[in-house]
Amino acid sequence: MSGFTPDWLALREPFDARARNARVLDAVVGLLENRPVLEIVDLACGTGSTLRALGPHLSRHQHWRLIDSDRALLASAAAGPVPDGATMTVTPLDLNRDLETAFAADADLVTASALLDLVSATWLDRLAAKIAARAVPFYAALTYDGRVEFAPPDPFDQAVIEAFNAHQRTDKGFGPALGPAAARTAIERFRALGFRVVHGASDWRIGPHDRPMQEALLSGWATAAGATGRLSPSRLAAWRLGRHDALAAGLSSIMVGHVDFLACPIGTR
Repeated sequence: MSGFTPDWLALREPFDARARNARVLDAVVGLLENRPVLEIVDLACGTGSTLRALGPHLSRHQHWRLIDSDRALLASAAAGPVPDGATMTVTPLDLNRDLETAFAADADLVTASALLDLVSATWLDRLAAKIAARAVPFYAALTYDGRVEFAPPDPFDQAVIEAFNAHQRTDKGFGPALGPAAARTAIERFRALGFRVVHGASDWRIGPHDRPMQEALLSGWATAAGATGRLSPSRLAAWRLGRHDALAAGLSSIMVGHVDFLACPIGTR
């Protein structure tokens, strides 16, 4: 799996927290509210942002099993805060090679944030089959869906994002990635397996004063778009200059589309 730095994860965390879909989050909390003790497995946990976002809404007695292939991120997660009464263990695991190991113990909920757009259809099928076999609810948040809107617009915006979206479909460590099709594909898969699904948008809203986030995104999009060979270096340079001029003038806003969903086995209360 492609690595993410602690700095990037820290930069995006407040945007993730604000973006999480309230209706889907309420459905997760309502599903678990009558369980006195909770066991939660968080796949590709990073530094533990899902625990920090979801944990305070759940019962006092909860145990999280945080799983990631990056030991440095796991160390950061282990050193981070947890809600009062909650506990955690961290498990280094290659989710492509050893996905089945993640389901070695029973859980009340499996979670994943900003993961599904990086995985292949084959891997997603493996995950869905394991979750269905366990009849456990699955909460997937912040899956990128390909929508990006800029204000003010630039003539090159669409071409850059189309190239970026093509790059999102390349192998990120799980085979050819689903990229922007991930949320739609995952919802279809779980419904076909007999799950009921609650879903909704969880879009980032990035304003003119969020300069570090905008700068990181513009750099990342330009690098990924350039790697596809679809745009010339001169066109990408012109696009970056135009967008940075708008940012420097305090005019630039960006929306980045994401989807959250909760998939519940039929009969789950």
